Amino acid sequence: MAGPAPAVAQVRSAVRPALSASDRPVLVACSGGADSLALAAAVAFEAPRAGVPAGAVTVDHGLQEGAAERAAATATLLRNLGLEPVSVVRVDVGTDGGPEGAARGARYAALAAAAAELDARVALGHTLDDQAETVLLGLGRGSGPRSVAGMVELRDAGGATWWRPLLHIRRATTRAACAALELPVWDDPWNDDPAYTRVRLRTEVLPLLEEVLGGGVAPALARTAALLRDDLDALDQLSERHLDALRDAAGLPAEQLAVLPTALRRRVLRSWLRAAGVPDLQAVHLAAVDALLVRWRGQGRVDLPGGAGAVRTSGRLVLQPPGAPAGRPGDTPSDFEEPHA
Repeated sequence: MAGPAPAVAQVRSAVRPALSASDRPVLVACSGGADSLALAAAVAFEAPRAGVPAGAVTVDHGLQEGAAERAAATATLLRNLGLEPVSVVRVDVGTDGGPEGAARGARYAALAAAAAELDARVALGHTLDDQAETVLLGLGRGSGPRSVAGMVELRDAGGATWWRPLLHIRRATTRAACAALELPVWDDPWNDDPAYTRVRLRTEVLPLLEEVLGGGVAPALARTAALLRDDLDALDQLSERHLDALRDAAGLPAEQLAVLPTALRRRVLRSWLRAAGVPDLQAVHLAAVDALLVRWRGQGRVDLPGGAGAVRTSGRLVLQPPGAPAGRPGDTPSDFEEPHA
């Protein structure tokens, strides 16, 4: 008896290891597009064999004509695949972050809420091609090594566990899998709209890079992301060890922290501030706190999001809670403490 088509087998092989490693339920986020539909079909096939409950969610953003009918049809298709429960969640999309960002934020909030009801992980259909686009976006925006490191297969964030098993699968493979299974794919017209940055990366930038560099660009970008992610994970582990060794109830010792390499020092500061509950920490805030260590000239408090503030006093970094006086000075340089260059 012949086995499944190669593309179908490839997608099923991608989901199988994580399904077998945990009995935690899975909810597939499915728009009806080729990537998420191929993922849904693979999970529906593999989950019973792994003894894992598996359902699905389709989100109706209400932004296109016929969205409700399309979401209902997708839900019916998912039930026919054997997934249960299957739900359609209607969301209200705001304006923060632009059309793409607002829709993404509303979608992820809805998915997290649906997953919380079942204590399930959310399966997302991002592919290697999506990963390559993410790396290019991170490079172009200069938003730091974490963004260039791309998406990870398993991540806890926003109150949910996000599982991306197809990050090593090409977009062409998911489409071929759907064709082999005779699944009706819905192609979102927004995915061809050049008004969106990702669409232009997909249709203009990546094809040009493939032509200029002789092919293999998307896998190379994904491979670079994986290598960088390994390095960043190692740095994060080292920084946590330094933070555990240095911090106490009084704060952080300035001189011991200042001599650490920049990559470690700033990670220690970020972890320290986040552990203290400082919200929305941005690079500009981190740089200002870091200046209390490496560009010390007796400057005063650094105001932080949420109303807290960091000061250097008596040779230590101290975090003042919201409502503390903003004008409290730190140490002043003396003959016994030469400011760092």
